Amino acid sequence: MNECPEPPPHPAGWRMTPLVQLTLARFREFFREPAAVFWVYGFPLILAVALGIAFRNRPVERVRVDVRPDGPGGATAAERLKEKLSADPHLDVRVAAEETARNRLRTAKTDLIIVPGADGTVAEYLLDPNRPEGALARNAADNILLRQRVPDLPAPAEKALDEPGGRYIDFLIPGLIGTNLMGGGLWGVGFVTVDMRVRKLLKRFVATPMRRSDFLLSLMLSRLVFTMIEICLLLGFAYLVFDIRVRGNVLAFGTMLLLGGACFAGVGLLVACRAKTIETVSGLMNAVMLPMYILSGVFFSSDRFPEITQPVIRVLPLTALNDGLRAVMNDGAGWDALPYPALVLTAWGVACFALALRFFRWR
Repeated sequence: MNECPEPPPHPAGWRMTPLVQLTLARFREFFREPAAVFWVYGFPLILAVALGIAFRNRPVERVRVDVRPDGPGGATAAERLKEKLSADPHLDVRVAAEETARNRLRTAKTDLIIVPGADGTVAEYLLDPNRPEGALARNAADNILLRQRVPDLPAPAEKALDEPGGRYIDFLIPGLIGTNLMGGGLWGVGFVTVDMRVRKLLKRFVATPMRRSDFLLSLMLSRLVFTMIEICLLLGFAYLVFDIRVRGNVLAFGTMLLLGGACFAGVGLLVACRAKTIETVSGLMNAVMLPMYILSGVFFSSDRFPEITQPVIRVLPLTALNDGLRAVMNDGAGWDALPYPALVLTAWGVACFALALRFFRWR
């Protein structure tokens, strides 16, 4: 269906332009839906609380070690070795038979199995090579036994360093902010657009004196405002509860938020520009979001993936956004951290909006 010709300027000025009125209509529609307000503003706070409690700062867990009494030294050697290892308060040592110890290692209830030798030394270490806790437990046991055999060996001083931005919750909050921006763009723009198409509302809009770009921009602008309010609430909550703050340039941080919100709003429009059913757009959004949830460093660093995949991961918009937000929030960076993330987000946003404007259909 062809678009209506561009309408003449309204005598009342810019307040009555199609873009402004469509944006205001989105505001009214959103705030009249309590469920939408909860999922946009309430649920992210609940998620932050749950994850903050789960990954709160805790003392270092004790290393768990099982000593087998069926080794060459028998039960006596096992008890003697247990006594030596228990001198370190960081080790949780118990004597367990072979079958019990192997089951505990298999189910991650212990980190290391020690088979004592006849002379009170260690005959064998048994550990799971896929769990780093096993190597840590082996090194801890070796260190304790070595120091007991060489009592004059000097012990280095140990000093705890609690650097700002070093907690897991400091890593997590920027990832949640990036995820909220992505979800707001795809669900708040893409899903809403297809829902309006399914309800035949878009066919009514096409008969009004507006341009296609006015309608699409109104969806992006309204969602951007909603998302900025959401991010401010999340940042305020993180500051009050977890003492998380923006340690770098605040204007650079705000610029990253605006670029990220605009980018994912453009992605959401592209996803929804042709979809005709809710099932279709839901599948497309999941296909876009799930890879970035996993690859883009939301809950753990993207550096964990193989080096061959890093060039692809680095050009994903959520990766660029998360890296930029963490650089400003945790590392205290300023405008110098923005060029690459800004380039990636701008390229994705402009390309997606241009394609959505080209291929968008009203029904």
